[in-house]
Amino acid sequence: MAIDIKDEFDEKAAEQLQEEMEQNEIQPDADTVETQDGEDPIAGDTEETGEEEESKEDDKAAKKSKKSRFKADKKQDALNEKIAELEDKVKRQMAEFDNFRKRTDKEKNAMFETGAKSVIEKILPVVDNFERGLASIPEEEKGTPFAEGMEMIYKQLIGELEKMDVRPIPAVGEEFDPNLHNAVMQVESDEYESGVIAQELQKGYTYRDSVVRHSMVGVVP
Repeated sequence: MAIDIKDEFDEKAAEQLQEEMEQNEIQPDADTVETQDGEDPIAGDTEETGEEEESKEDDKAAKKSKKSRFKADKKQDALNEKIAELEDKVKRQMAEFDNFRKRTDKEKNAMFETGAKSVIEKILPVVDNFERGLASIPEEEKGTPFAEGMEMIYKQLIGELEKMDVRPIPAVGEEFDPNLHNAVMQVESDEYESGVIAQELQKGYTYRDSVVRHSMVGVVP
């Protein structure tokens, strides 16, 4: 009887031990369960640190890009300012050169006209002598070769002066103009009114728009 009780106790102890062993095999360790179900603290910290580093790198890249754009814009502004300065300088130089060219042309034309007027003034006495010589030819000699030769030379000389834009100043019958005429005497006349030129003593001439020699005239008082 005692042996049966002992055997029964041993069987119960064995069953209990078996159950405990099964429980130990089935149920995992609490720390293991918590680690599997929840996030790993170390892994979480590592991931968070990586995100922060990435954010810092992005900020650095953005600041660097902004700084580069600022430098590029500043460089472009300086370049545009330099270009505008050079363009203004070129325009000023071109304007100065154009003014210099115009001034030089004007001075050259003035010198040419002064020289031309000087030559014309020296030729006019020759014209006067031709006119006096032709006027002094007697009527009976006007058809002679000598008289005709003088007439041809005179006409040729007047023609060349006209090509140079040298023109005689109208006098007799014109109203006296101190800018064109030089009154040297008064002349009584029933034909012309007072202030009108009645006699021309010496022809006056103009070269283009300027007077080379004033006409010497007699004016009706």
